[in-house]
Amino acid sequence: QVQLVESGGGLVQPGGPLRLSCAASGSIFRFYTMGWYRQAPGKQREVVAITTRAGTTNYPNSVKGRFTIATDNAKNTMYLEMNDLKPEDTAVYYCNANPALFTWGQGTQVTVSY
Repeated sequence: QVQLVESGGGLVQPGGPLRLSCAASGSIFRFYTMGWYRQAPGKQREVVAITTRAGTTNYPNSVKGRFTIATDNAKNTMYLEMNDLKPEDTAVYYCNANPALFTWGQGTQVTVSY
C-alpha cells in the first residue's frame, strides 16, 4: 500500500513563493504519471500539475508559468514549486498518481493572504 505524505504548506503573502513536497513510501514516480491536486473550500479537487514517466509536464492555464512540478526518484519525493502566488491559490494541496490510484494523504494547506 503506497502512502503519500504532503508537506511544505503555510501562510504566504500574495506574490510570494512556496515549495511543497510529496514523500512516497515506495519508488512509484518512475512507474506512474503523477500529479499535484488542490481543493479549495466549496470546490471540487482539481489538477494543478502533471508529470509523466518521461518527464513531460503539463499545467492548467491558471498556474502555467508560476508552478513547476519535479520528482526526485532517489528520494522518492515529488515537489511543487509555486511562485507569484495569488489568493485564489489558497487550497489544500495533495499529490497522487494521475489518474488518482492511491489513497489520498492528508494534504497540506496553502493560504495566500496578507
